[in-house]
Amino acid sequence: MAIHIREEANRCLQCKKPMCQAACPVGTEIPQIIRLFRENRTLEAGEKLFANNPMSVICAMVCNHEAQCFGHCVLGRKGTPVQFYEIEKYISDTYLDRMLIPQTEKKGKSVAVIGSGPAGMTAAIILARNGYEVTIFEERCYIGGMLYYGIPEFRLPKSILHRYQDRMVEMGIHIRPNTTISDALNIDMLFRDGYSAVMAGTGVWRPKTLGIKGESLPNVHFGISYLTNPQAFSLGENVAIIGMGNVAMDVARTALRHGARKVTMYARSRRIAASSEEVQYAELDGAELVFGKAIDHFAPEGPVFRTAILNEEGKVTGYEAELDAVQADSTIIAVSQGPKDRLLLTTEGLKKAETGMLMVDENYMTTVPGVFAAGDVVTGSYTVVSAVQQAKKAAEGIMKYIEAACG
Repeated sequence: MAIHIREEANRCLQCKKPMCQAACPVGTEIPQIIRLFRENRTLEAGEKLFANNPMSVICAMVCNHEAQCFGHCVLGRKGTPVQFYEIEKYISDTYLDRMLIPQTEKKGKSVAVIGSGPAGMTAAIILARNGYEVTIFEERCYIGGMLYYGIPEFRLPKSILHRYQDRMVEMGIHIRPNTTISDALNIDMLFRDGYSAVMAGTGVWRPKTLGIKGESLPNVHFGISYLTNPQAFSLGENVAIIGMGNVAMDVARTALRHGARKVTMYARSRRIAASSEEVQYAELDGAELVFGKAIDHFAPEGPVFRTAILNEEGKVTGYEAELDAVQADSTIIAVSQGPKDRLLLTTEGLKKAETGMLMVDENYMTTVPGVFAAGDVVTGSYTVVSAVQQAKKAAEGIMKYIEAACG
């Protein structure tokens, strides 16, 4: 593997104006990282990657590379782009177990991080490396949030999240698992107990319902609920999936790995929200994509659709009169997720935007002074690297807020 990565690194042209870097949401210095790797300075390259993006090894595995570094490499104009994500994965994976934990002078101030998804993890690491005492409150058993419970093992091994937890504990980050803020504890109690600021990275865990008949039937499930623990479900051999986003693709591929022999994905139009790479993987695994089917209701025998009339552009112009009943052992709804309202209901002054997500300012502070938020709870379900980008800004905002309060 290392030989292949070396050959891939040697293909880099070291562009003076690297389009790959410009397309990276967190501005990874790709030519410099590759140059260090070429010079056998792998750990130095790993430190630069980690300092810029603490989730670098994870992003290397789950990012939509076609829309970012890979898709903007100049070599792609006439040939094959450099697979920087493979180089990044090798460097970051090597560095994760060998990184030196710096002895940082303590600020004497503590920050509570609610949720340990990519936003919470990133903010916690940055704050800890800057001398702040950090405690993560995670409502589940393990850290990672959607990384752990929403991305299948075959895409992101859970062992990587366990390794992250080991490094974070070495950094002095405290982790309270199985602890929900807005249940026995709330944000007011965190300030009461001496935390100078709070960072919310609670993600989007509430499945979006369709508001149609049959959603409570025993053979109908939600995508995120299924991905959290596939072993708990008995789907049968014939599975229908409503939706064609990245979550739907993960659901399809997971179902095929857990006993389903036929998996069919349905979309109302010809628009596919998932990346082309994820679609290709799903089809290679055996999933079938069917377009022009708008779900009408669910029946014990399976989903019932209205057949859409599509124009040449693939847009819906109308529907056929006759309904189309499809036989399926189970149907999984995988259209979207939203945030749970518990923080809003238990925190006076905390407001949400028109999108239903938490409202934040340019520093990612919410409408409650000292409470910050980043990741999907702000943007809605989006990418890991977007959560990292926001969390970096939120961490900066938190440090400025605490320094101003102390000054």
